[in-house]
Amino acid sequence: MIGQLLFKQEILKAAITITGSKSESNRLLILRALYPNLKIDNLSNSDDTKVLNNALVSSDSLIDVHHAGTAMRFLTAYLAITTIKSVTLTGSKRMQERPIKILVDALNSIGASITYQTKEGYPPLLINPPVQLESNVTLDAGVSSQYISALMLVAPLLDNGLNITLDGTITSRPYIEMTLQLLKQVGVQANFKNQELTIAATTSIKNHTTVVESDWSSASYYYSIVALSQAMTIKLSSYKENSLQGDSALVAIYSKLGVVTTFNNDNSVTLSKHSKSVPQHIELDLSKTPDIAQTIAVTCFGLGISCHLTGLHTLKIKETDRLEALKIELSRFDAPITITENSLSLAKREKDFDNTRSITIKTYQDHRMAMAFAPLAFLANIAIENPMVVTKSYPDFYKDLEKVGLFLELN
Repeated sequence: MIGQLLFKQEILKAAITITGSKSESNRLLILRALYPNLKIDNLSNSDDTKVLNNALVSSDSLIDVHHAGTAMRFLTAYLAITTIKSVTLTGSKRMQERPIKILVDALNSIGASITYQTKEGYPPLLINPPVQLESNVTLDAGVSSQYISALMLVAPLLDNGLNITLDGTITSRPYIEMTLQLLKQVGVQANFKNQELTIAATTSIKNHTTVVESDWSSASYYYSIVALSQAMTIKLSSYKENSLQGDSALVAIYSKLGVVTTFNNDNSVTLSKHSKSVPQHIELDLSKTPDIAQTIAVTCFGLGISCHLTGLHTLKIKETDRLEALKIELSRFDAPITITENSLSLAKREKDFDNTRSITIKTYQDHRMAMAFAPLAFLANIAIENPMVVTKSYPDFYKDLEKVGLFLELN
């Protein structure tokens, strides 16, 4: 299926309500499975969250998470600690190409019983009931913060809690901080100092209700739209100035790309263009916020400025190799782009867009490829292959795009 993105007209003012953060929702679902008296409001309506929610209440001996990477990591830890029968955890073809050895080794080292069904280090996994669980573990902190969060979330179940020693440079630290704060919010004692995480055993919590903040990653596409627009203003809800989400770094990053963020009293933010000229080149370390790298790269290309983005090593093990996918798809516009194992460099775009032809963007089963390129439809004639892949994190994406003047026409 291919969807043509049609730009009808620039809407000067728009208001959009974005569903709850997928990252917060998925962490809270694990905590609710531990503590049933935890209530969650504004839960994400993403496919990933639905998959995890369904899996947590399933009694099946085979659980398929499809493309949901967070669900794979979190369920591996949750089932390894809680299951009382053998369970096979699997996913899509791409999921079976995404490594999970670091997490499995860490879990097995504390007494879990996980074996690989086909290829060493990759799903599907056979998870058997644990025997005797230890309270100390060490793992590589430089590959995926989700491995660390997965261990943190199940740590309160262990008789003596869990001490986690992080080895090496920590990647995506804000996501670890998010997990830590959510544990504390529900009443679990947790501490993060230097390279050590200490989480206390907690058998029960007081009745607690948590309201999930809207997703900052989803907000990134509207930052891009405002940056590429002439004079658009977009109001988004519901957001906090002291957000737990690392992607709230968008506020500072996009201030360099022409967007002012105003926090309102009703927990909304207003994005608007500022009159200052944008720099001709920006350099950003996105090791703490890799999920917004695709959006930023496309925005810079649309604005005609060069950029050098680093800290992107985790992009190679996402839904697709996002660095390679960005290189291929931006090259369709003759973008001067180079990539390494952990960086992306984009030279200034010298030519105007040729809108006499439509360029089709491949998504590689990656929701963020579709959404990151969509704002470029303000400037270029583009279509999206497999456009509904966005349901993985943002099912209402195209419906919301209509409020800013972009319409998806399916072929």
